[in-house]
Amino acid sequence: MLYHLLYPLHTIYSFFNVFRYITFRTIYAILTALLISFLVGPWLIEKLKAFQIQQVVREDVPSRHMIKNGTPTMGGSMILAALLIPTLFWSDLTNRYIWVVLLTTLGFGILGFLDDYKKVLDKKGIGIKARYKFPIQVAMGLVTSLVLFYTFDHDSRLIFPFFKKVMPDLGDGGYVLFAMLVIVGSANAVNLTDGLDGLAIGPVLIASGTFMLFCYLAGNYRFASYLQIPFVKGSGELTVLCGAMVGSGLGFLWFNTYPAQIFMGDVGSLALGAALGTIAVITKQEILLVIVGGIFVMEVLSVIIQVISYQLRKKRVFRMAPIHHHFELKGWAEPKIIVRFWIIGIILGLVAMSTLKLR
Repeated sequence: MLYHLLYPLHTIYSFFNVFRYITFRTIYAILTALLISFLVGPWLIEKLKAFQIQQVVREDVPSRHMIKNGTPTMGGSMILAALLIPTLFWSDLTNRYIWVVLLTTLGFGILGFLDDYKKVLDKKGIGIKARYKFPIQVAMGLVTSLVLFYTFDHDSRLIFPFFKKVMPDLGDGGYVLFAMLVIVGSANAVNLTDGLDGLAIGPVLIASGTFMLFCYLAGNYRFASYLQIPFVKGSGELTVLCGAMVGSGLGFLWFNTYPAQIFMGDVGSLALGAALGTIAVITKQEILLVIVGGIFVMEVLSVIIQVISYQLRKKRVFRMAPIHHHFELKGWAEPKIIVRFWIIGIILGLVAMSTLKLR
């Protein structure tokens, strides 16, 4: 919005020429998202308390979580506002990739909102049953992948970060299904990770910052050619959106850090995960998401391993899944688990960025 209003003035006042630069607009998207979070956060917390929109802790989690009963939830609505508004303010709204990511994010956010609201209403923390929620996610992910593949003439080859010549072609149908899996899988992986104060938003910040760099490089033909990564025309504008994700995540962390004043809820975790998955598909860095989002992958694998082991052997591999609960039951303090997971996330982010030179 501001880009379209102010950049045309550069022919009269040269100062407004700065609006042509993605880097300038990304910085101010981050700052705008932070400002919105700081302004909206305290007001939202009070309103959620007034309307008794509070966390209902399930019985199948470590007992020390019971003290969190009554903490305001659905804080992801603040994240969405702090993501949406700066993106609309600072990005080029003629860029179709911006709208694909925003609409996918909002779609998963609305589903998460309904899920959170049902949890509040039934007082059991159950929400929408998986047999209803998962098909909706698959449908939304499939629509997004179909739009990207057929409307944007997307490449059906799969790129491996460490190998510049390994690019298997999945074919039209195969790639559409793969892209859908990336989006839905990413949404649910972030959702599973959101179990401790600040645990999920930390890796989301790291992944958003990493993709902020990759979007910028993928959208610049010279950089993409030099680094031998896929050039995706127009994807550079997603740098602004990733910046807004970083700013909204930092702003939310201000209130979500241990002990949390507000919880993200599915409205935030599903939306942020879907956004990361969609950006990964657009930039052709789906495998990179597995690396930088290694914390999310670890959480999902711990659940899968636990279920398979119990079904086949009637034995549990972990004391409780997802794996952050395993460490809780081992006696680790919650802040220790959170910070150590963040440290692992930072290391994985550095590994992901190092692939730019390892190609």
